[in-house]
Amino acid sequence: MSENKTETPIDLLIVDDNEELRTDIAHFFQKRGCRVQQSGNGEDALALVDRREFDVMILDMAMPGLTGLDVLERLSARGAECQVVVLTGQGTIESAVEAMKLGAREFLSKPVSLRELERLVRKAHETGALHRENRHLKAALKQQLRSPHIIGESRPMQEIYRLIERAGPSEKPILIQGDSGTGKELVARALHEASDLVDKPFVVINCAALPETLLESELFGHEKGAFTGAVSVKPGLFEVADGGTLFIDEIGELAGSLQAKMLRVLEDGLLRRIGSVKERRVHVRLVAATNRDMAEEVRSGRFREDLFYRINVLTIQLPTLRERDGDIRMLVEFFVGSEWQIEDEVMATFENYSWPGNVRQLQNAIERAKILAEDDWIRVKNLPPEIVTGVQATHVQLIGRDLDLDTVNKLHITDTFRRFHGNKARTARSLGIGRRTLYRLLEKYGIEPGEEES
Repeated sequence: MSENKTETPIDLLIVDDNEELRTDIAHFFQKRGCRVQQSGNGEDALALVDRREFDVMILDMAMPGLTGLDVLERLSARGAECQVVVLTGQGTIESAVEAMKLGAREFLSKPVSLRELERLVRKAHETGALHRENRHLKAALKQQLRSPHIIGESRPMQEIYRLIERAGPSEKPILIQGDSGTGKELVARALHEASDLVDKPFVVINCAALPETLLESELFGHEKGAFTGAVSVKPGLFEVADGGTLFIDEIGELAGSLQAKMLRVLEDGLLRRIGSVKERRVHVRLVAATNRDMAEEVRSGRFREDLFYRINVLTIQLPTLRERDGDIRMLVEFFVGSEWQIEDEVMATFENYSWPGNVRQLQNAIERAKILAEDDWIRVKNLPPEIVTGVQATHVQLIGRDLDLDTVNKLHITDTFRRFHGNKARTARSLGIGRRTLYRLLEKYGIEPGEEES
């Protein structure tokens, strides 16, 4: 700490029956930006700890009623996480040693040097923060995998990259909107990795995957015995993500009662676990995602307007796969990998399909084809039937004709090419493929602008 306010204020509780000393210490730390509360006895101190969370406690050993050692024992029994710096009078060093055994972090003999006390409080705070971070990282690692790369060079994706680069370093909430399968979690991870929080937890939860009661426990945590089945204390994901990023997928599915609790956390950083009266302070960068029209959800009363404005500082709208001109080939090559070969007809089918399930559907189709392939070649017969028939159904002029897929593709490309009078750029855009892909297909099928198909 310095004379200036700290970037992350320390929540400090001073417990001493000497009112004059306690007040002097409080003023000293308040001037250094700490959030300070005072207590003149052990009973009141424990009541404060039960109501809210403190980073550090300065605790006098010799007090009437509950002594400092009594307070330490009860803190330990409660599982309190605050770090304790004990103040001892002359001749009570043995008590200080006993206090260290009970979990006190540092001790200082009276008369107190405020500068030395400042050093010890800072040291205790850093130790406590490190312990919390280690616990939270362990919890986050259970669900966190190394994020895959975002694949694509189309114009819509270039805009997404620009927004990630600009918005990533900010810690403001971001709302990602897009159809199912467009890669909302990938973009959320990219935002996290582009921020100063990259070494902090990135925690994911999907609101559509859990019932309301379980979702509340996952987000906010619960105390032991808070409900049937709560056999132990469980920190919520807001706590697990403390200092890092919490990605809430399908936030439009959040029930009204949980919307109110989330708004409280976003407004003042305070939350309560289920079954607890203690307030806990967290600092989390929120990234939310949805495939719903959130403005319509607000108008219909299904989503709180004040929460919508909290999470919607910046919106990133993801394009559908069919809007990403030229990206399908790159994605296919990435998902197929170097150990597999793919028929031209398969690529043509992929590039002519509409992909209502977007990138996720494409990836699943390739994984299915790999399983069904008889060797290291992926062929049309290995593709899901709905993709093959979906491409065929788009060529309405061919209904009722007994043609193979390769002929269907040739006729469709020829018809489109002639319709645009041989304009390759317009033809490629209409087909939803890149120019290089179009050149290859024109060469393969020997198509010229004036060619007539018998």
